[in-house]
Amino acid sequence: MLKVEHISVMNLENAMRGARNPLNSWARGDSAYDSEGNYILGENDLSLATRLCSAGTDHRKFIRQILVSMDITAPMYWWKEFDTYKVGTVANSTSTMHKIHAKPFELADFSVDHMTAESLAEFEKFIAYMEQVRLRYMENKDKQYWYDMIQLLPSSYNQMRTVTLNYEVLANIYYARRNHKLAEWHTLCDAILDLPYARELLGACGGETL
Repeated sequence: MLKVEHISVMNLENAMRGARNPLNSWARGDSAYDSEGNYILGENDLSLATRLCSAGTDHRKFIRQILVSMDITAPMYWWKEFDTYKVGTVANSTSTMHKIHAKPFELADFSVDHMTAESLAEFEKFIAYMEQVRLRYMENKDKQYWYDMIQLLPSSYNQMRTVTLNYEVLANIYYARRNHKLAEWHTLCDAILDLPYARELLGACGGETL
C-alpha cells in the first residue's frame, strides 16, 4: 500500500526563466498564470523545455529547479528502497521512536494488501499481541516493553513522510522503478505522471511518449 497526498509543484516559472538564460531568449517566453494561479507553459516554452530534456542531463539542469512536495504514506520495507534517492531529496517523517505507543495498534497501520488469507489471520493475532505489549508499556512506562514494540515492529508498518524533491529525481525514480515488482512503486510512478508537464518533460528525458 502506498498513498500520495498534499502534492505541491513549485518554482516552475523561475525554472523556465533560467532555462532561457544561456541564449538570452527571455523575450520568446510565452507562459503565464491562469485564473486559478497555475503556471501554464506556452507553446514556445514547452518546446524549449522538451528539447532541453531530450538533450541530456547537461542541458536539462532547469528541471532540478522544479520542486515538488508531497506526503507519502508507505510501509517501512518500501521506505528502505526509497532511501536510495538521497541526492536532491529532503524528508521529515512521523516518529516511530516517539509515537509508536500513542495509539492502539490496528490492521490499518500496516500494509497487508498482498497477504494471503491465512497469513492475514495470523498477522491479526500478532497485532493483538502488539497491542497487549503497548498497554503494558502504557501502564508503567517500563522501557523493556517499549523495546518489545520497537523490535517486534514488522516492516509492513506504515510511515508517513513529507518529501521534497525535484523533477530530475522524479525522472530517475520513474525510469528506474516503473517496472519494479513492488506495487508501491507503480502507485508512485502513476502519481508522478499526473504532475504538471511530467509526461512531456519526463518523456523527453527518456526519449519516450508517456
